[in-house]
Amino acid sequence: MAENTNDSAVLETEEELTSYTSETNAGAGTGASTIAPGYGTGRRKEAVARVRLVPGTGNWTVNGRKLDEYFPSRLQQREVNSPIVLLKLEGKFDVQVLVDGGGTTGQAGAIRLGVARALNSIDTDANRAALKKAGFLTRDARAVERKKAGLHKARRAPQFSKR
Repeated sequence: MAENTNDSAVLETEEELTSYTSETNAGAGTGASTIAPGYGTGRRKEAVARVRLVPGTGNWTVNGRKLDEYFPSRLQQREVNSPIVLLKLEGKFDVQVLVDGGGTTGQAGAIRLGVARALNSIDTDANRAALKKAGFLTRDARAVERKKAGLHKARRAPQFSKR
């Protein structure tokens, strides 16, 4: 069994990890992407999101409302913002979203895909590899299965009675 002889590298990474918190991003706004307008469409379950990225200060507008008003959940706010955080482009784009259909989780997933596609269309060379590796350019095709004739639901059969 090989022993780790590079103790200095281990100590350096431990120091780096302790300097981060869940609320801050140390490299915010340092991404190497081109700053230009972009557009992307995202879909998830029944939700469809049309996303416009415009060079700006980081303001989010979802169906005419602020992001924290539309998505009170911090988890969903973090999900829709994750492609921008990944590329370290916070505060570089204003995001305008029109989203329709589905519930809040489906809409958040649709917006995330739309933002990732818009960032990809703006600067494919700088952004595509990171977005693809994180799985942000992949459409989640899972949707509700349709109900079948003779069944109560998609797969739930009527109760069988022997007598």
